[in-house]
Amino acid sequence: MAKEKKLVEAITSMEEDFAQWYTDVVKKAELCDYASVKGCMVIKPAGYAIWENIQNELDRRFKETGVQNVYMPVFIPEGLLQKEKDHVEGFAPEVAWVTHGGLEPLQERLCVRPTSETLFCDFYAKDIHSYRDLPRVYNQWCSVVRWEKTTRPFLRSREFLWQEGHTAHATAEEAEERTKQMLNVYADFCEEVLAIPVIRGQKTDKEKFAGAEATYTIEALMHDGKALQSGTSHNFGDGFAKAFEIQFADKDNTLKYVHQTSWGMSTRIIGAIIMVHGDNNGLVLPPRIAPTQVIIIPIQQQKEGILDAAYGLKDRLSGFRVKVDDTDKSPGWKFSECEMRGIPLRVEIGPKDLAAGQAVLVRRDTHEKVTVSLDNLEEEVSRMLDTIQSDMLERARKHRDAHTSQAVTWDEFVKTVDEKPGFVKAMWCGDLACEEKIKEVTGATSRCMPFAQEHLADTCVCCGKPAKKMVYWGRAY
Repeated sequence: MAKEKKLVEAITSMEEDFAQWYTDVVKKAELCDYASVKGCMVIKPAGYAIWENIQNELDRRFKETGVQNVYMPVFIPEGLLQKEKDHVEGFAPEVAWVTHGGLEPLQERLCVRPTSETLFCDFYAKDIHSYRDLPRVYNQWCSVVRWEKTTRPFLRSREFLWQEGHTAHATAEEAEERTKQMLNVYADFCEEVLAIPVIRGQKTDKEKFAGAEATYTIEALMHDGKALQSGTSHNFGDGFAKAFEIQFADKDNTLKYVHQTSWGMSTRIIGAIIMVHGDNNGLVLPPRIAPTQVIIIPIQQQKEGILDAAYGLKDRLSGFRVKVDDTDKSPGWKFSECEMRGIPLRVEIGPKDLAAGQAVLVRRDTHEKVTVSLDNLEEEVSRMLDTIQSDMLERARKHRDAHTSQAVTWDEFVKTVDEKPGFVKAMWCGDLACEEKIKEVTGATSRCMPFAQEHLADTCVCCGKPAKKMVYWGRAY
């Protein structure tokens, strides 16, 4: 038993040190490890399998809206990056540069892609000629490099995986419609598949993407009360088009600039899954994203017929992602291990169960045990996985709502941010100076101006001037 206890004792409790708990779960669940390249991570099979499921489901949803996948180079010539002033200034501190090709210095430095707006724009300038060429609705799955000073597994690393959509449209209305459409794809995916409730809204000008006219975001609340930006969608208007001369002949035979969008979600969403659902026993995965949905553990597997019975159950549950743990570890160790890895449902089958024509189902999220007849196994497993999925979303929503406060006065706002981790709803005048003061004094940033606006007061929580927007504020990752 000493070894079995040690597996869980290796996790620092989230109440004691949330940051260390997170790191412990990432490493003990074998999701990723530190690489010899400082600030980068090795995504291990267990972590990459989650990303593959995210990728497959998002890709399917993208394609339902008409998206096609492409691939752009990893290198961007410096001259190309310089074409859009606000964009390059926004990314300059994080850019990694290639200065040599082999032993020879390059005539022009190459940027290692931090994002691909400039490459897509350069391509669109050559590829789009007529209104008949529009819209262009492209996406690429790739890695990007941003030279972060402080890194954490999944949440912030110098190289990470993501998808970035880049679209071109004939009108401003079409671009705005696509921008919001993709944000809703992300929000629905988070809630329906990841069981993570999100706030949908618009970023302030201070927080929007460099070079964008408007940035829309989904914001999720982690278990420790910090916010995590979980997906963004940007409307570029025609700013990039003018910088890169992306024009098309319209139906009236006049030249017009395209209107563009960009949208992305990255491997940091795996960090969100961990921090929204995990507990002190390790990872807790929603069934729809879990690489293994059901783990079958044979009890006293050395006894005749038990392993055969376990594999018979696996065959019957072939409609789910299922595995049999037939290793020679003790059942207690196996229980701890599948809890650590967050497998949603455990099926136990031993000699007594087999004789009684039953199996024991154990939920990972609540540890509830239920004995079911083998005759109804498929139906019970399906029902329980659906229940786990919906319960996890509801539990996360209740946690978010319980950790969402509101403040009307400055003193109330400062006190709330300091004493109640979570979102704080408060009115804002729209002035950058107030936004910067709030961050300087409290450490909270504007998370979004929600689409679902509420009128909490007539005046700004910071300066007392007439308010323009209700904003979600919070400390964030």
